[in-house]
Amino acid sequence: MSITRSICASLFALVLLAISVTAFAQLSISVSFAPPELPTYEQPLLPGAGYIWTPGYWAYAGDDDGYYWVPGTWVMAPEPGLLWTPAYWGWSGNGYAFHQGYWGEQVGFYGGVSYGYGYYGEGYQGGRWQNGQFYYNRSASNVNVTTIRNVYNTTVVNNTTTVNRVSYNGGNGGITARPTSQQESAAHERHIPPVAAQAQHEQAARIDPQQRASQNHGTPSVAATPRPGAFSDRAVVRAKPTGTPYAAPVNRVAVPPPATRPGSNAVRSDRPHQPEADRTPAAQPNNRPEPNRNESPQRPIPPPSNERPQPERNPSPPQPRAQDQRQHAQPAPEKPAEKSREERPKQNEKPQ
Repeated sequence: MSITRSICASLFALVLLAISVTAFAQLSISVSFAPPELPTYEQPLLPGAGYIWTPGYWAYAGDDDGYYWVPGTWVMAPEPGLLWTPAYWGWSGNGYAFHQGYWGEQVGFYGGVSYGYGYYGEGYQGGRWQNGQFYYNRSASNVNVTTIRNVYNTTVVNNTTTVNRVSYNGGNGGITARPTSQQESAAHERHIPPVAAQAQHEQAARIDPQQRASQNHGTPSVAATPRPGAFSDRAVVRAKPTGTPYAAPVNRVAVPPPATRPGSNAVRSDRPHQPEADRTPAAQPNNRPEPNRNESPQRPIPPPSNERPQPERNPSPPQPRAQDQRQHAQPAPEKPAEKSREERPKQNEKPQ
C-alpha cells in the first residue's frame, strides 16, 4: 500500500509540475495590440498567515476571445523566503510579448507596472520575510490584525503624482521603465514557475466569458478573489467602473502576425467585387446589340434593342429580310438580290 501511495503521489506531483511549466511557458505569446488598462478594485481580506498577494493581470486567449482578466488573489508561497514577481506585457518590436510571473528570492522586473497593494512598479512593499515567517505591511495590505499578528506599519512613498493604470511596458503609450542592475541580477537567479493553484486560477478565468475584455469592457465582474479559483466566494471583489469603457479593436482577428495582409486583403477583396458588379451591367447594354445582329430569333424579344438597329442596317421593311433569309438558303443567293434591285427602280419609274 505504501508503495502504491508513493507512486500516486509522485505522479500527481509530476502533473502539477507539468501544469506549472505550461503556464510558465507563456512567454512566447505576442499580440499586435496593447492590453486594456488595469481595472480599479479593492483588495480582499487576507485569508490567513503565509499567503502572499499576487496582483491581477490581463492574459490573452487568442484572436476570437482576446484579452481576459486573471483576478488578483492570495497565494501560499511554495517555499519560505520566496517572493512573487508579477507578470507583465512588454513591447518587443513587432508586438506585445507576455512575460509570465515567477517565484524567487528577490522581486524582479515587472515592466514598471503599478499594480497596487505593494506592487508600485518596483519591488514589493506589501510585506517581507523575517525568521521564516511572512510579515504584512498594514499600509499596503488588507489584514485583520485581530487574527494576524505578524504585521508592521511602514508608509509607502509613491513618487508618482498621477494615477497610472497602464498595464504594459514600451510601445505606444506604454511605461518607459527599464530594469535596474539589481533586477537584472534577479532575472538570472533560481525561479519557480506559478504553482498549480495559480495555473488553475488562470484557466478558470480563461473559460469564463465574463472575464473577457470584449464582454466586460475593462471592468471584470471578478477582479479579485480571496483564494485561487474562488470565483463564487462571497468575498469576491468586483472592479469599479472608471474612465472610458474598453472597446476591443475591430481588426484584432486580422491584425496579429502579418498586421497588414489579413486585414488589408479582407477589405480589398470585398471592395473590388462591388465596382465589378456595377461595371458589368453597364457594359452589357453595349454588348447586347452585337449578339443580336447575328441571331435573328432574339430580335423580337427585346423590342427596344431591335427597333434601333433595324433603321440603321436596312431602311426597307422587315418583309424583304425574310425573303433574304430564304434566298440565302438557296444555292445562288446573289441573283435574287439583283432582281430585287432591278424591280425597285421599275417601281420608282412608274410614278414618273
